[in-house]
Amino acid sequence: PAWLDAVRSSKHVKDFTNRRRILMVASLPWWVEHVVATGLLLRSQGHAVDIAYMPYRRWAEASLDFDARRQRRLLATTLAPLHSAVGLIDLSLAPLSSLSSELEDSLRAQAAVDVQYTLQREDLDYDGEGQAARLFRLRLARDRRTAGAVLHRLENGSYDVVVLPNGSILEFGAAYRTARHHGIRVVTYEFGEQRERVWLDQDGEVMRLNTRAMWEAWQDVPLAEAELDRMEDLYQARRGGRRWHNFARLWQAGESLEADALRAEIGLAPKQKLVLLCTNVVGDSLALDRQVFTKGMTDWLQATVRHLAGREDCKLVVRVHPGELLGAGHPSTEIVRTALPILDKSVVVIPPDSSINTYDLMGLAHVGLVYTTTVGMEMAMSGIPVVVAGDTHYRGKGFTVDPDSLDGYLSAIDRLIADPPERRLSGQQVELAQRYAYRFFFDYPFPFPWHIVSFWEDMAARPLVDIVEDRSPVDYRRTLEILAGAPIGWNQSEALGTREAVP
Repeated sequence: PAWLDAVRSSKHVKDFTNRRRILMVASLPWWVEHVVATGLLLRSQGHAVDIAYMPYRRWAEASLDFDARRQRRLLATTLAPLHSAVGLIDLSLAPLSSLSSELEDSLRAQAAVDVQYTLQREDLDYDGEGQAARLFRLRLARDRRTAGAVLHRLENGSYDVVVLPNGSILEFGAAYRTARHHGIRVVTYEFGEQRERVWLDQDGEVMRLNTRAMWEAWQDVPLAEAELDRMEDLYQARRGGRRWHNFARLWQAGESLEADALRAEIGLAPKQKLVLLCTNVVGDSLALDRQVFTKGMTDWLQATVRHLAGREDCKLVVRVHPGELLGAGHPSTEIVRTALPILDKSVVVIPPDSSINTYDLMGLAHVGLVYTTTVGMEMAMSGIPVVVAGDTHYRGKGFTVDPDSLDGYLSAIDRLIADPPERRLSGQQVELAQRYAYRFFFDYPFPFPWHIVSFWEDMAARPLVDIVEDRSPVDYRRTLEILAGAPIGWNQSEALGTREAVP
């Protein structure tokens, strides 16, 4: 009721000057809550909003008919008061349009991604009666239902834009693919590590973090001294294991070790060069479907281990992503042992719960190897040559080595290992990496009041009515315009005019 009162009190709610008809898509309870609040915020700006949702509580389990009916009734009853402000569509009951063979093929690819995301494995069999195959059939049925219902709405409505979270996985991926297939503008959004910030993309999957247009506009703009200080402060926070401002994550669990102590800990001989490989979590939506010349992250990790095993001139240190502590369907340690059943002294695996600080390892590293992890960008900021194997947002930005074949990748590793210890990135490349990192952390995300992880806490601190009635100290109007389909506009003059003030 308070949200509806806030919308009715908006001075913009009847301003149809830039009115757009928006279809929002939601699935899973936490996203339904968030999408409803965001939809009402867009409605308060004068836009016409329909919210289409899937009622299922779990994406990887089939619902009994009774449970599904009960959940549909619960959502319909809970959301019923919203009818005075927005349209509501239960996609599980909505009419369907037929799907083209092209869209059918795309949805099969989507279902495979969904299974990889759920099981956190890339090497899966989608045929037969195994777990992956059963889950594939469930996801394909859900994705087809979502696509058919969304397509029917698009064919029979006059929408200007489709707005949805993520765009890469589950029903969100199916809806995204359907909207793109239909040719309508689609806006995807997601949340990273920062509170009060949102990632946005238009006609693209936001999880791919497409920074190309932003970088083209700003790559030649040097950082001011205050910006360099801000970047250094953030870097030191990440290195030292402390929270920094609105970043919610603690970056490192372990205390810093002196170089000699760390060398002894990992068994690094005096003349050996350290090759630091930092993993992603297999199945994470920032790493899924990012292959360039391998089948995926698993294939990349195994190829690298096999190539460097047994060498005396270097030691490969595999730093496993701390996110694996939350669960990993295919742990990196298992991936390494599959490639190298008996580890020799040339390969060391640092488990996710290790107290060894990643940034201490960077201090000894001669070469960095990454798939899509942000650590690769940070290694370049420290002058370490980095070879990027996956399709990550900082690939091709001028400060990393970006091979496009496995032979080219392995050759690049050998060439960099052969370089003398004092060979580092040029000052120009380091400055470029710092400049890019600053833009990525501080300019690429847009202001937004409610993070998905801390939604109700954020809602209490920044109520919808405060945003609607312009009582918030932060101006969210530009973010809302982009969500509603207005061009992002990364042109330099606009960027410099709207850049967040540096404290």
